[in-house]
Amino acid sequence: MTQRMVLALDLVDDAALIAAYEARHAPAAVWPDVIRDIRLRGYVDMEIWRVDDRLVMIAEVTDDFPRRSDPALAQTVDDWESEMDAFQRPLHPDGEKWLAMRRIFALTDQPAIDPW
Repeated sequence: MTQRMVLALDLVDDAALIAAYEARHAPAAVWPDVIRDIRLRGYVDMEIWRVDDRLVMIAEVTDDFPRRSDPALAQTVDDWESEMDAFQRPLHPDGEKWLAMRRIFALTDQPAIDPW
């Protein structure tokens, strides 16, 4: 079983930096050890969406998330995160980078209405 997490983060509002950030997240561009760490920690699936300088991450994670990672990957993950810091701007200046969003609407929670 999995659970869904939705998180938000802003990018530095600079077209060149945003393009470089997207390039670093293209297929096969993320360092393999970073991908390995993501999976070890319990991410089953992850997508990052962007509009302007706002990012939204949608992640499916295991019920026992977050899992421990392999300590041998820690330096590579730290290096990747340091590189990403140049592009990312937390929503709250002194806060965490990715902030969890709270769901406020779900169609499945609404009464069934025949649309026709």
